[in-house]
Amino acid sequence: MTERTSVYRIFWRLPLILWQGAFFVVPVAFLAVMTFWLVKNYRMEPDFILTNWEKTLGRGVFWDAYWLTLWRAALAAVIATAIAFPAAYTLAFRMSERTRRFALFCLIVPFFTSFLVRAYAWQVILAEGGPVNAVLGSIGLGPYVMLNSGFGAMVGYLTLVLPLVVIFQTWGLSAIDRNLIEAAWNLGATPLRTLVRVILPAARTGIFVGAIFAFILTFGDFVSPFYLGGSKPPTLSILIIDTTKSGQQWPRAAVVSMMMILTLFLTSAAALRIAYRGRG
Repeated sequence: MTERTSVYRIFWRLPLILWQGAFFVVPVAFLAVMTFWLVKNYRMEPDFILTNWEKTLGRGVFWDAYWLTLWRAALAAVIATAIAFPAAYTLAFRMSERTRRFALFCLIVPFFTSFLVRAYAWQVILAEGGPVNAVLGSIGLGPYVMLNSGFGAMVGYLTLVLPLVVIFQTWGLSAIDRNLIEAAWNLGATPLRTLVRVILPAARTGIFVGAIFAFILTFGDFVSPFYLGGSKPPTLSILIIDTTKSGQQWPRAAVVSMMMILTLFLTSAAALRIAYRGRG
């Protein structure tokens, strides 16, 4: 590599490096430093103490919220992946290119509106006197309590991530070499065997990346557990709000945030390693 080529690469990478440094590295570093600060008379004072870590990680309420958040995020990622796959498979193998582009555009449209607005819409739909219970009542079922529960929170999670998961899976499935599928058929493989032995391994990256994004978005989501889940028991995002309201304990809230960032980093790194294993 010549010196000119090296300078050229650094020049074009510099904007991304500066952006990541200013809007990710610096804020996260400040958040990490804040975890060691002290709150006196509702004011934060720079210090270096481990009290915030000890008191936060030593509370049962933190670990209850942690495992609840982790479980719900993992469950939402699995459900979204399972529901999205038939839709993505249909778009990738059963639809024309023009229809696929239009369908993907329709999946992007929900992101044009605020997720908070969509969550409020679900409050009306899932209410005891809402349309869902009205339909169930017409066949002699219900009414069921769907709001302020784990079910309501899960509906919000899927509303947030399902279109994105379908898009990632569709891209992954569309990139599969059709010759591989035809070869499997020519060798006598059944549709189910072709799906398991050819299509799923070839689309592994798109499936895993979609699941990772679903996990990341739901793990840090505040709207769904608060407005649809009733905020009880609290998730980590709600615990951050509760902690800041309790004596302005921003350093302890920063501890919760750092634990969330660390968890997301480790799980995402592990999942990406599996997704790209053997691909170089």
